[in-house]
Amino acid sequence: MVVPYRHIANLQDLTDKEAKEHFDIVKKGLGLLKEVMKPDGFNIGLNVGKVAGAGIAGHIHTHIVPRWEGDTNFMPVLSDTKVISEALISTYKRLRAKLQE
Repeated sequence: MVVPYRHIANLQDLTDKEAKEHFDIVKKGLGLLKEVMKPDGFNIGLNVGKVAGAGIAGHIHTHIVPRWEGDTNFMPVLSDTKVISEALISTYKRLRAKLQE
């Protein structure tokens, strides 16, 4: 998850500098996750506003979700899928180690 330092509710309220930094970090996160976790693809998204599913409606953030062939998505009841899971602390340690190389 990428979160701007400034507490704002709307993407368009980011300054040009903040927007560039935010999406530069999204790009870096994609590269890091791709190298460490070897996903087949990604879901990248923003939920802006409570009605759109924002858990913290007053603070925008971007989700980066690695995806693999056959993993579970939001509609697992429609297909024969399996969850690829890893404890969050394990993922954190793998990503942090790569960043420190």
